[in-house]
Amino acid sequence: MNPGKGAFPDHWPDSDLSGTRWRPSTPLLITIDGPAGAGKTTVSRRLAHILGYRYVDTGALYRGVAFAALEAGIPPDDDAKLAALCANLELKFEKNLDGTRLLINGRDITEALRTPEIAMAASTASARPSVRTYLLALQRHMGKDRCAVFEGRDMGTVVFPDADVKFFLDADPHTRAVRRFKEMRHPEGMTLEEMEAEIRKRDEADTRRALAPLKPASEAVRIDSSGLTEDQVVQRMLEYIRTKTGA
Repeated sequence: MNPGKGAFPDHWPDSDLSGTRWRPSTPLLITIDGPAGAGKTTVSRRLAHILGYRYVDTGALYRGVAFAALEAGIPPDDDAKLAALCANLELKFEKNLDGTRLLINGRDITEALRTPEIAMAASTASARPSVRTYLLALQRHMGKDRCAVFEGRDMGTVVFPDADVKFFLDADPHTRAVRRFKEMRHPEGMTLEEMEAEIRKRDEADTRRALAPLKPASEAVRIDSSGLTEDQVVQRMLEYIRTKTGA
């Protein structure tokens, strides 16, 4: 298996979920929040696949806005210009043989989103009221029919406070830095220590911002993935969902 973004350690033999499929009888809207490198994308995609649900990477939406802003020469903290940008922006997910792709006004920008520059710009842009207002409406529209797993940073607290199931996935900063270092394109010569410093800097920005800071919803199930495999995290989530739904 290709672990992809947010890769976990090698699978342990007692937690193999290969081939597992189970769809809850009641349509659910599931949120998975947490900091960068906690493994949200890997786990969210896997959980959505097992349940037969749609997977929505909301972080990609913020990175898409940040990409468009940088390309247009708009500072990621200029709220007025960002509002004008968003007014003429169409963000859309499409699935093809390469997986889920993000399109801006019909243009595929997926491969350009996984850089530290875009990540930091997205963190700044995500604190701007104009960007949050635009994406809040878009995300809620995407989730109106439920049967979806939404990955992000404020899904369970702000975007979907009425979500049926909420998880908060975390890991220690060093573990997250190792994962991000392996998965992201980064400047030549950048060290793991520098990546960890970037992680800590972004954590501080995301948790201290006044608008929708990164934090677990009060009813969210918290999972520390530092010493867990992908399968083990997904198994815990499935067990909770089955218990909650009475399956």
